[in-house]
Amino acid sequence: MVFSFLDEGSIPSTSTTFQREVALLFFTRAKTIFLMNKIKVIVCGARGRMGRELVSALEGQEGFQLIGIVEAPSHPEVGMEISKGLRVVSHLEEVFQQNAVVIDFTTPQATIEHLHVAKENHLPCVIGTTGFSSLEIEKIKQISSTIPILLSPNMGIGVNLLFVLVKKIGEVLQDFDKEIVEAHHNMKQDAPSGTAHKIAQILAEVEGKDLSDIATYGRKGITGKRKQGEIGIHSIRGGSIVGEHRVIFAGEGEVLEITHRAESRRIFARGALLAARFIVGKRPGLYDLQDALGIER
Repeated sequence: MVFSFLDEGSIPSTSTTFQREVALLFFTRAKTIFLMNKIKVIVCGARGRMGRELVSALEGQEGFQLIGIVEAPSHPEVGMEISKGLRVVSHLEEVFQQNAVVIDFTTPQATIEHLHVAKENHLPCVIGTTGFSSLEIEKIKQISSTIPILLSPNMGIGVNLLFVLVKKIGEVLQDFDKEIVEAHHNMKQDAPSGTAHKIAQILAEVEGKDLSDIATYGRKGITGKRKQGEIGIHSIRGGSIVGEHRVIFAGEGEVLEITHRAESRRIFARGALLAARFIVGKRPGLYDLQDALGIER
């Protein structure tokens, strides 16, 4: 007899009792192996804009198993069943399992709390949260000495290629003025975006300078002549804009502009799952999406 893989309904009704018992045993063991080979995922911030997109992507994604949905204790959906028997919980400790991956799209404070739980239980983490302070980044680096962490301000594959291009263009056009303009929906909590900040950091490193010394966040009034080496960073908030980033290199008589526009949050979900697949089995350390993409630097 030939049965469809993992399909108990394909066992012929004419099978003997012994044949059915053997077939059911096969299906049970096959399902166990199949589930063991899946990457178990816990989503923190699961009822936010990005979290909902990620949960939706996981439900139809082969090779992954959603095992936990975490939200802030004050969230109105805590305790509600959201996905295939999974209820929203308020603490990561309630759902963690060995060999699971935590994907976090929350707030800086919540992310740090989740990282401490992940550290205690040896769980790799993928972080898409933005708005970290320099002290919080240092804390993430410290924790990454114990567990593998992939931190990226933007999980879009295109944006991570933009990072590479910006560095190369900046190395060539060092005497051009640099301006960054980012736009997002009216519910975004932080400004400028983590992606804009990352772009500015890349340009500052090319110049061999500290970003805090050369960054200008918006302009108003009589600002005077533009300072040499200044990097302008500007934020727009409105409507339901998913995300747009423009990097302007303005020289004498010519302007080079590079733009990335996100049209759907699904691109960030795909990137987060790529990151989760990459981080499994990695040694402790701090990684980013360029590592997952195999981009050499």
